[in-house]
Amino acid sequence: MPILIGDTAPDFEAQTTEGPIRFHDYIDGHWAVLFSHPKNYTPVCTTELGYTAKLKPEFEKRGVKVLGLSVDKLEDHEGWARDIEETQGAALNFPLIADDGSIAKLYDMIHPNANDTLTVRSVFVVGPDKKVKLKIEYPASTGRNFDEVLRVIDSLQLTANHQVATPVNWKHGEDVIIVPAVSDEQAKEKFPEGWTALRPYLRIVKQPGA
Repeated sequence: MPILIGDTAPDFEAQTTEGPIRFHDYIDGHWAVLFSHPKNYTPVCTTELGYTAKLKPEFEKRGVKVLGLSVDKLEDHEGWARDIEETQGAALNFPLIADDGSIAKLYDMIHPNANDTLTVRSVFVVGPDKKVKLKIEYPASTGRNFDEVLRVIDSLQLTANHQVATPVNWKHGEDVIIVPAVSDEQAKEKFPEGWTALRPYLRIVKQPGA
């Protein structure tokens, strides 16, 4: 069965470039990003891993742990890590899981209609409650946008703590939307500085805490 938003992210044990982990223990109390790669020494993945390594301070600022996954042996990861550092200018600084295929199957990362052996480029964002908050899948030919992953995490963390939603193309610091479940009377208490009502159901307010 596919994993859907709101499902508990399946737990697993794995060998990684930073030692053995149990997924739920490793991410305990943190947000997490788990993203898969078709296999080692693939050109698009090399660029993705290098860029994600450069973004590590941004993930840490948000309390997010990042894990990559490739269906390849641990000893093969070492040589690929050297290639990533030499070609992308950033050393691998987060765990890269050596999967025997079991985790890829557990997370439904292998789609027979695309390829019956290689993982698609899956991204899972998991909350501190270990629930899946976001799931994105890319074709093997298209590199992922990790700036977008950070943007969505900003939205997820904001909306988890305030009764707001984020509009199209929203970025941290921009105005947000008061959710319909909050009445105008409740909104007066939550947002005493007021809001702009474009429609009764579309109430624009400054981002809380911005």
